[in-house]
Amino acid sequence: MRPIVPSSSSASTDNFLREIERLPARRAGTRGRLLFAMDATASREPTWDHACAIQGEMFVAADALGGLEVRLAFYRGFDEFKVSRWTSDGRELARLMSSVRCLAGRTQIGRLLRYAGEQRRESRIDAVVFVGDCCEENVDEVGHAAGQLGLLGLPVFVFQEGDDRTASRLFPQIAKLTRGAYSKFDRNSPDQLRRLLGAVAAYAAGGRDALLKYGKDKGGAAALLTHQLK
Repeated sequence: MRPIVPSSSSASTDNFLREIERLPARRAGTRGRLLFAMDATASREPTWDHACAIQGEMFVAADALGGLEVRLAFYRGFDEFKVSRWTSDGRELARLMSSVRCLAGRTQIGRLLRYAGEQRRESRIDAVVFVGDCCEENVDEVGHAAGQLGLLGLPVFVFQEGDDRTASRLFPQIAKLTRGAYSKFDRNSPDQLRRLLGAVAAYAAGGRDALLKYGKDKGGAAALLTHQLK
C-alpha cells in the first residue's frame, strides 16, 4: 500500500477511506475492542478538548453492532504513560479524557505501539486509533514496532494534527506497516474527523459490512467509503 500525504482535507478523507477498504475482514458478532491512543504532550493542549468532544461518534457507530469497548492510552511529561480501564460508555470516556492535562515531554510512540502489541498477543484489542502531531524518537525503531503490529494483524488508524515534517513522513508509514489508514485533520473539520472515527469504530465492531452500512447511513465523508466498497 503506497502512503500518500494529502494536500487538502478532501484528499485526506478520500485516501483514508481507500485504505480502510483494503483492511482484512474482521469476524463480526463480537464486541469490538479499540485502543484510543493520544499524544498528551504540551503541543497538543490547544486541541485536546476538541478531541474529547468528537470521540462519542465511535460509540454511536458501534452501538447497533453489539457495542464497542474502548481503552484510553496517552503519554505526556517525563516518561509518563497511562492506560485507562475498558469502557463501553462514551460519556465515561469523555470524563476520563477531560481529567487529563497535557504536560511538556517527549513523544513515546514506540512505547505505545509495543504496548498495543502486548495487548494484541493476548487477544484484547481489534484496532488502534492514534492521534498525534509529531515524533521525537528514532523513526526506524518506531517503524520496527509498527511492523510487529502488522505481523500480528492489528491495524493502526493514524490521525495527524499539523504539518510536522517528521510526522508527515512517519505517520503514513505506521499506517502502511500495520495495514491501517492515515489522515490529517485540523480544528476546522470536526465533523469530518468525527465521521472517520465512526468508520474506524464500525470496522472494529463489525468488519467491512459494518463499514458499508455506516457509510450509507451517514453520508458525506463516510459515504465515500460506500462507493469504494461497491
